[in-house]
Parts: sequence; structure tokens; C-alpha cells
Amino acid sequence: MRVRLFVACFNDALFPGTGRAVTTVLERLGHEVVFPPDQTCCGQMHWTTGYHREAADLARRFAGVFGADVVVTPSASCAATVRDAYPRIARGAGDTALAKAVEELAVYELSEFLVDVLGVTDVGAYFPHRVTYHPTCQSMRALRVGDRPVRLLRAVKGLELAELPAAEECCGFGGAFAMKNADLSVAMVADKVRHIRAAAADVVCAVDNSCLTHIGGALTRLRSGVRVMHLAEILAGTEAR
Repeated sequence: MRVRLFVACFNDALFPGTGRAVTTVLERLGHEVVFPPDQTCCGQMHWTTGYHREAADLARRFAGVFGADVVVTPSASCAATVRDAYPRIARGAGDTALAKAVEELAVYELSEFLVDVLGVTDVGAYFPHRVTYHPTCQSMRALRVGDRPVRLLRAVKGLELAELPAAEECCGFGGAFAMKNADLSVAMVADKVRHIRAAAADVVCAVDNSCLTHIGGALTRLRSGVRVMHLAEILAGTEAR
């Protein structure tokens, strides 16, 4: 299958290894991965902060770049924006052409694509560490990915999966929320870190690097020794690497 990779601007700027990991996993499974170089931001931050005209412009660009091809992204929050917000953006802009283009988009978060579209849980990965999984708010509440990431992790050779206490609690990132409500955000991530340490994991895994950045910063400041890694990077590991 030919798959277009929407890497998401946050990953492109700060975590390019995540996009490479997605490519590694999909190519290992025999699929062709194409990276459209003219892709830009999906418009999530514009939409959620009230810049709806700018969000509509970015939605039009996204639809023009990716069209009706199968699109995979390592960002649950961006996938949720395309699938849930774009129809509302099109209606708000009164743009019938955009509304039609949005209907034709086929955008999947990585774990959804692997489990639901390809029917795969074992991607041939090897990662000999104790890992706990944090379900990010957008992946859990907007995309409803459920246990798909966990099913993929359970199939990784050598990986010991540790249950995260109070897993469904928000980490406190929430995009602009962390900046506008810094004290509350810090308190929330402190609770999340306490639960992570209770899980006695070597690595915290999630499907959004934005949340992992927030959690990772707190873990680093505490010198916890716990790493954060995107699901794609764990799935890309093999015994040869």
C-alpha cells in the first residue's frame, strides 16, 4: 500500500526521529511511504485559540496536499483535528468545496492504521525494557483509539508492560493550557509523574510527543531516570538495532 506520512509540525521541528520511526515500521511491513514536502501545520492551534479564518486556510492546504490518499500520522491530536474539527471549520467558513474535500480525507493515527486497517499487532519489534503507556487526552477522548497502542506494545518482543495508575488522568499539557494555567498544569503533571514512578517503568510511551514533552520535562527535573518515547520509536526497534 502507498501511504502518505503527515509528520505534524511539532514532530518535524522537535522530534524528526518519530517520523523516521513511522517510516521504518511501515516499510518493514512492506508498504511504500511518501512524505509530501509541502505539508504544513494542520491548524490545530489556530482553531483552538480562535483563529478560525487561519485554520480554514490551513485545512484547505492540507486537503490540497494530501487529497484522498491514505494518510498516517504519529500525532493523535492532529488526526483528531483533521477528522473532528475540519468539518466544523468548513461549515463555519461556509466553504462547500472544503467540506467536500474534508469528507474525502482518510487520516489515521499510527496505531489505528496498524490495527484497524492493516490488521497487524505484531510489527516485528524488539524493545527489552519495562514500559508504561500514557493514553493522551486527544487519543482517548477524540479519536477513541482505546487499547490499540497497548495491543501493539504487548506484541513487542522483550517488552514488559507496566500498568499506569490513574492512566486516564490528563498530564496537564493541553497546548496553550500549560502556558495560560501554569500552576494547575504543574500540579497535574506532578500527579502524572508520581503515578509513573509508582509503575516502576524505564520508559513512558504515548502517541503524542506534545504530552511526552511535558511529562519528560517533569521527569528530567526530578532526575527520575525514566525516559519518554513515542510509540513509533518503540515499534521501530529490532534486535539488530
